[in-house]
Amino acid sequence: MFSAFGAVMASQLSAKIGGEAGQGVQSVSSMLAKTLQKTGLWVFAYQDKESRIRGGHNFVHVAASPQPVYSARRELDLLICLDAASVSLHSNEVKESGIIFFDPDITKDAPKDDKYFGLPFSQIAKEKAGAKLMANSVAVGAALAWTGVEFQILADYLVSHFSDKGGEVIEKNIAAGKAGYDLAKERLGKRFDLHLPEQKPETVLLPGAHAIALGAIAAGCSFISAYPMSPATEILEYFFAHKEKLGLVAMQAEDEIAAVNMAIGASFAGARAMTSTSGGGFSLMVEALGLAGMTETPVVIVEGQRPGPSTGFPTRTEQGDLEFVIYASQGEFPRAILTPGTAQQAFWAMVRAFNLAEKYHIPVIVLVDQYLCDSLWTEKVFDLSKVEIDRGPLYQGKAGDAQNYQRYAPGKNGVSPRAFPGDSNALVYADSDEHDEWGRITEDAAVRKSQVMKRMLKFEALQEEALKPTLYGPQVYEELVVCWGSTLGAALPAVQSYRESGALCSLLHIEQAWPLPKAEIAKAMRLAKRRTCIEMNATGQMAHLIQAETGLGFDRKILKYDGRPFLPEDVAEELAREK
Repeated sequence: MFSAFGAVMASQLSAKIGGEAGQGVQSVSSMLAKTLQKTGLWVFAYQDKESRIRGGHNFVHVAASPQPVYSARRELDLLICLDAASVSLHSNEVKESGIIFFDPDITKDAPKDDKYFGLPFSQIAKEKAGAKLMANSVAVGAALAWTGVEFQILADYLVSHFSDKGGEVIEKNIAAGKAGYDLAKERLGKRFDLHLPEQKPETVLLPGAHAIALGAIAAGCSFISAYPMSPATEILEYFFAHKEKLGLVAMQAEDEIAAVNMAIGASFAGARAMTSTSGGGFSLMVEALGLAGMTETPVVIVEGQRPGPSTGFPTRTEQGDLEFVIYASQGEFPRAILTPGTAQQAFWAMVRAFNLAEKYHIPVIVLVDQYLCDSLWTEKVFDLSKVEIDRGPLYQGKAGDAQNYQRYAPGKNGVSPRAFPGDSNALVYADSDEHDEWGRITEDAAVRKSQVMKRMLKFEALQEEALKPTLYGPQVYEELVVCWGSTLGAALPAVQSYRESGALCSLLHIEQAWPLPKAEIAKAMRLAKRRTCIEMNATGQMAHLIQAETGLGFDRKILKYDGRPFLPEDVAEELAREK
């Protein structure tokens, strides 16, 4: 799945595009990433952005490799500076063999060094295309010339990308891109060998948020209600963009309380329904989570983590909500929490989430983060033939038998057949108070006990089919590194590099946090003489959860909680450090 990061250093391109918000950082990086992906390379792009519309400093880190790559690299081969600050902030990250493209009209005091290449983006765009707006195409054209990528690939991309803008816009962007390409090729020549693959794999390049939305739609989700909150906003936006074509219902609620209650209501009526939010929004959903638990109404919630508490860092990443979502809401009731690490895993996590929700009539939380949602991922095309939909037991009543329907009667694994309001063969009762088998309010102690036991019986079945963790590396090892969620992207190449240095080490990645697949985790941990846990929070929440569930602790923790993701070098250096 991944290549050792030490082994691909020579062939993997590491690029960064920096500038102020509103200058086109995302436009340049998207154009570069998508053009590189069309060559057959695997591309990954991570955004580092401030919470503002204009100004500040933003950058996008782009990695491209002949092998799958899901994290950026600290050292840069290519730096494109759209403002003067990018030169001063990032030039020290560029290798001696690398290149720095900057606009001399903006940066007046760039060092006289071979790796600094002045290119007046706006001036060239105005001269060759008649508009400064095409400066982004000039920058991308120059970068591709330096890597040796044929210009036709960029031209083809520009034709498709601007197809709705008309022929004139396409021609001007091609002219601007060609001007930057020719100037860089003339003065620099080809300086970086990308090792383009002979055969192009069938891949897609998409944000993680879109993979989440696509997974939900593939799973049969027809209703989403949400209040915009980064990093989950793009999930809602994707539904809005495609609702007419696909027959979906997308609702922007007035707040997160309304959003989750709408989703629960839609599910109660028979739709596969979901909501998406971040930690702050999920905080408002907690009481309604209990409503879903008491009424045994399936619902899927995507929680995109960002640093807290309160507003925290709205546009940055963290894994600080794990223990919160496990125990959120009053009382005890079963739930499942999935923690995918890549866009591909996120797609399939959504399919699994809807099936678990309807099979066991529970809320299911897909716990992701800003890194996964906002990054661009190259993935193999999703194989829709493997999508299976399990709606759980549905009530098959007979005419005239409506009064005999018992929504909360004891059933296999605590699950009783579900009927929907409007079914003439079933009279459906539901209430947020404790209830009897029919759904009628009760305060009877014996009934209360039986209903609690019925609900909690589901947890045992959920535990049995918990998604097993994946072991990367040899089956026999002295050190085991454990990670969960999106830290996989940096942890796997770091562990592979650590192993290349002589360490007998393997990596265990956890895709389901609750119920925790504790038997498999405990077995893997007992084989190790030394155990390390990697996560993006300050307290080691997964490490704490594993110790609580298995009785097995960790010798060390590698934690990061500054809002920035792990890079492979960060993890590799910590692993190599004796403690």
